[in-house]
Amino acid sequence: MGKILFYGMVCLLLSSCNERKTSNAPKETAAAFFSMDSLPKPSAVNNKAATILKDWKEFNDLENAFMTLYNVDNREDLVLVIEDLIEKQKALEASDYPETFDKPQIKSRQKVFKTFVLKTKGNLEYREGVKSSTMEMIQAYNAYRSQFNVLVNSVLDTSLISTN
Repeated sequence: MGKILFYGMVCLLLSSCNERKTSNAPKETAAAFFSMDSLPKPSAVNNKAATILKDWKEFNDLENAFMTLYNVDNREDLVLVIEDLIEKQKALEASDYPETFDKPQIKSRQKVFKTFVLKTKGNLEYREGVKSSTMEMIQAYNAYRSQFNVLVNSVLDTSLISTN
């Protein structure tokens, strides 16, 4: 009986001394970062809107910064692109809008885009999944761009409905 107890204790001691390499911290690997190829492309702006937008320097800067999003390979690159988008968005917000696009519809879409850029930045800082917030940011940007088309193609005379 003593030998069984002795061998049982030795087996218990050896099995408890094994090193366990499990960790509760999330591991960030290159495979965990999502592919930018899976992101939707920006919506197209029609020719009328494009002719107005080509002279708006701040919008073109934001457009160029946004297009670099599709060249991101890792988390650090995405952080840099998001920081650049925040700077360009602030410059756009402070700029003079073209008369055609100096409307609440454009400014509200721009604020929604800013919200999702900041949400993506927060997810990057806290190392949470950024794919969903990046998708939402792109959808907000596409809504912003499509609003240019809506305003240019609108044939509604706003002077008829004003209450002045």
